[in-house]
Amino acid sequence: MRGRPKAELVLTQTEREQLQSWARRRKTSQALAMRSRIVLECASGLENQVVAQRLDTSPQTVSKWRNRFVKMRVDGLVDAPRPGAPRTIDDARVDAVIAKTLEEQPMNATHWSTRLLARDMKMSASAVNRIWRAFGLQPHRQETFKLSTDPQFVAKTRDIIGLYLDPPERALVLCVDEKSQIQALDRTQPILPLAPGIPERRTHDYMRHGTTTLFAALDIATGEVIGQLHRRHRGSEFLKFLRTIDGTAPAELDVHLVMDNYGTHKTPSVRAWLARHPRFHVHFTPTSASWLNQVERWFATLTERQIRRGTHRSTRQLEAAIRRYLDQYNTDPKPFVWTKSADDIMASIERFCHRISDSGH
Repeated sequence: MRGRPKAELVLTQTEREQLQSWARRRKTSQALAMRSRIVLECASGLENQVVAQRLDTSPQTVSKWRNRFVKMRVDGLVDAPRPGAPRTIDDARVDAVIAKTLEEQPMNATHWSTRLLARDMKMSASAVNRIWRAFGLQPHRQETFKLSTDPQFVAKTRDIIGLYLDPPERALVLCVDEKSQIQALDRTQPILPLAPGIPERRTHDYMRHGTTTLFAALDIATGEVIGQLHRRHRGSEFLKFLRTIDGTAPAELDVHLVMDNYGTHKTPSVRAWLARHPRFHVHFTPTSASWLNQVERWFATLTERQIRRGTHRSTRQLEAAIRRYLDQYNTDPKPFVWTKSADDIMASIERFCHRISDSGH
């Protein structure tokens, strides 16, 4: 028998299954997989030299991990956490970076960048970036918000959400609004089409060819949209659209209209028409709360799929494109599914108000 005597290496069934899993699993680190193979080969009774030749490693490596396993079992094969380099930025400097980010503004900019703050704090930009990441600070980002000041906000919100979640029987609920000033735009030079590895390219400048307004009513039950285009955006055009709705909606159904407080919806002629048609019931959204009107989401889809990247050399061409989109959409409409209750919305607004009230601004 050659060499120093070796401690007997016997595996339990659990240890063998764990080592085989580490040796085969794709996500195991290569180092841990090799150590597991070494122990498995040694447990089969092979000498260190033979194991080293089989696994293309050195006998010293085999001996090291064999002995480590005998002493510490499976835990001995896993790398212990390393201490790393000592901290060079203490808590006081971290606090100073956070306070300056939140409470001060640079002299020559509206917000801090990593390089500006690093220069001011006399540290590296990567150190500032690590601190910002740790505390979720993103000075380059900005979001907008608008809280409704309507004194009847709660009542109007509950009324509209009630229509969405529990619509009345034998009634049609329509979300109505206008997408005004849709521009017919054409690029100053031909568009270069999409090619493999190359995105579609267009000139940054454009030519205007007039505007149009789309009046739309979204049926919340079916997702169908009644649409009508007009060159102008006045009460008289809105009245024409109401007559279109009246002619389209089945005569035996009441019609509930969800719409905003825009002036064209409240002209004397519109009020008089609604008074003469008692089956129409108007539900106004609170001021600055257009997000309650589902047709606004449909307008966003129309913009994304048809208008934003479209090119039109005349208003007539633009209107034809919108009509085509309406016809195709209504062949297979999809209603939006409203999930939030009025209580959920009020709670969300309350949390937001608490957050901005506690921010110190």
